[in-house]
Amino acid sequence: MSTIIENAYIVTMDAGRRELRGGSVVVVGNTISAVVDGAVDDELRDTAEVIDGTGCILTPGLINTHHHLYQWITRGLAADHTLFQWLTTLYPIWAGIDEEAVNVAATGALGWLALSGCTTSTDHHYVFPKEGGDLLAAEILAAHAVGVRFHPTRGSMDLSEKDGGLPPDSVVETIDQIMTASSAAISRWHDPSPDAMIKIALAPCSPFSVTADLLRATAELARERNVRLHTHLAETVDESDYTAEHFGCTPLEYMETVGWVGPDVWFAHGVHFDDKAIATLAATQSAIAHCPTSNARLGAGIARTRDLLAAGVPVGLGVDGSASNESCRLLEEAHQAVMMARAVGGPTALTTRTALELATLGGAEVLGYGNLGSIEPGKLADLVLWRLDGLGHSGIADPVAALVLGDVPPIERSWVNGEVVVSGGRLTRVDAEVIAAQVAAAHSALIAKAG
Repeated sequence: MSTIIENAYIVTMDAGRRELRGGSVVVVGNTISAVVDGAVDDELRDTAEVIDGTGCILTPGLINTHHHLYQWITRGLAADHTLFQWLTTLYPIWAGIDEEAVNVAATGALGWLALSGCTTSTDHHYVFPKEGGDLLAAEILAAHAVGVRFHPTRGSMDLSEKDGGLPPDSVVETIDQIMTASSAAISRWHDPSPDAMIKIALAPCSPFSVTADLLRATAELARERNVRLHTHLAETVDESDYTAEHFGCTPLEYMETVGWVGPDVWFAHGVHFDDKAIATLAATQSAIAHCPTSNARLGAGIARTRDLLAAGVPVGLGVDGSASNESCRLLEEAHQAVMMARAVGGPTALTTRTALELATLGGAEVLGYGNLGSIEPGKLADLVLWRLDGLGHSGIADPVAALVLGDVPPIERSWVNGEVVVSGGRLTRVDAEVIAAQVAAAHSALIAKAG
């Protein structure tokens, strides 16, 4: 069965950045087979499901490059804290998570992401309480239930409070434990095929919660197994002060010493990079997950997005963890990226089309998907059809400006790997109301557990 989406305003994100008013896209199986400026032949229409996109804009599916799904059940806590205060407040609560709580949290977070246009998401899970169960499997099962393409990371921490780190002893592991679990996660879950729905990356948490030995060992394992590397970096001034005090250098200079630069590495945030660091990122093609809402929520600062892009650094967008971005709507990150860049760089610092590119092609490059991020024949059918004919957007002449600068519009339909995951503004594979009740119960239970 094929699907034809017609009469929509199509933002292809192809090499020519074509935009087609009233074009058509043909999907066969999980692949885009044709993009037409106008209508398709009647013969093809006779054997296809035809979706009328009148009043809609069709974009590639949005790609989320940084998240912490388990935090969906701890939103709204420590709302007025610095990053380090926030972490020390929440770590004792997170120490109580288990696979049931993580599954509920991940289902809620991924469902909400799908309703904001996300079709592919990563996740940075680094909290593994000793009695928590199989937390990575719990979130992978949640992604399967919602229907999104998923690229989780097996995170880790080996530097606890007693060793000068921030996390409590109960959620850190030894390097041997981490390496064994990381290798097992790759063997069990990582699918290297071009249309994979599940891939795995490795992701020690941050310079202030892991040792240099863990960073080196993780990089060696990841490159041996051909998976990507991820961590937080240069998020706050506190982190810069920490690496200066402990290692006598900047955060990125420290990561260079442990082998953590290259086209297989992406860093979350990158707020406090100087010119030298940006040049290093560009030269090594190390990528950045830009999380503007979280950076503002925690008062971390504003990333130098315009300078990163001008230097040729790969940049995508991320919502970050739900406990530092209670909204977690991926399209909203494109909006905030524009606002933040212009707040410090003037009205031309970042265009609406560049912001949408960060959310699509940018995210695909950051995560290493050459077959996502644009609407072209041969690419995977991860697509979002947004309604722009309602009160919130009607009358805005430029559909891209309406999409990026206006409120997050309702989704008429979205597809992941050719399968419908949102229809008429509702999730098709899970019940949002049921999940909401489960999330509320999981939140209450976790808070009670923490005392």
